[in-house]
Amino acid sequence: MSTRQLVYLGFLLALPVIVAYYGVSVPGAIALVLLALLWRWAISISGLLRPPKSPELELETITISHFAEKARWCMDRLGLDYSERASCGILGVLFTGRTVPRLRMKTGVVRSEIGNSPEILRYLWGRYAHELGDAAAFLEPTAERVEMEQRIDRYGTHLQAWVYSHILDHRELALQAWGVRSRAVPAWQRALLPILYPVVRVFLRKLFRLDDAQHQRVVEKIEAFLADIESRLDDGRRSILGGDDTNYVDITFAAISSLWLQPENFAAGRAADARIDRSQYTVRMGVDVERWSDRYPLAVALVERLYREER
Repeated sequence: MSTRQLVYLGFLLALPVIVAYYGVSVPGAIALVLLALLWRWAISISGLLRPPKSPELELETITISHFAEKARWCMDRLGLDYSERASCGILGVLFTGRTVPRLRMKTGVVRSEIGNSPEILRYLWGRYAHELGDAAAFLEPTAERVEMEQRIDRYGTHLQAWVYSHILDHRELALQAWGVRSRAVPAWQRALLPILYPVVRVFLRKLFRLDDAQHQRVVEKIEAFLADIESRLDDGRRSILGGDDTNYVDITFAAISSLWLQPENFAAGRAADARIDRSQYTVRMGVDVERWSDRYPLAVALVERLYREER
């Protein structure tokens, strides 16, 4: 939101107070409403004549989000010049109902945006396949790739429930993961989230229905999916769907799996302040991670190789 829009929003919020405090008459109130409408029209016209300065591409993220990492990684692989705007934890969801990642694009005076990582990847393919040719081929959304991507994204949602079931009772660990130490996150968010932590904690517990039974259910689903990936890689292939060339499905799996593997080069080092080292894992987290590492070494090796070679 531009400065001119913020000032206008402030005026709208103050308008009822102004009317009540000064006892403005009905004609006066109507005049104020007309003034507000005229002001809004002027903002629209000024946006066409003097568009606010903004990057051509801007990716809105949560520092440690595995879904944001999926979009970020694909944009990096394309070699795109973009800005990243990090938010703290889930404040955006609580106050605006907007999730991340969210990609904003500027074409002339037009500003558009797309939410959700699959839709962002479809846009990147449609926008850059012709312009970048073979460099964008890894994003081609074949039916097989899209189906596997959907399965990986469900695995990512299960991992969210898994990690929250472990860290919500460890306030400092959760706040670190949400970016309260990251300079990339606005200072007001870093100051506000610790205060709102009890509310956020209750919200997430309700959202993911977190209890011991739910933890067991998501662990079983995670392990069933990892077992399938392990069996696919058992023939020596370097890509989940076969062959040796990395595509966005492999990147998606690596990015989503970063939530429990926490590779050192997560986000190409741009989220180091939010990354949780394995030494910080809770005991129960450590038990799960050690078991998964032992049972699914090929899946782990794929993630580690991609982060080593690509990030």
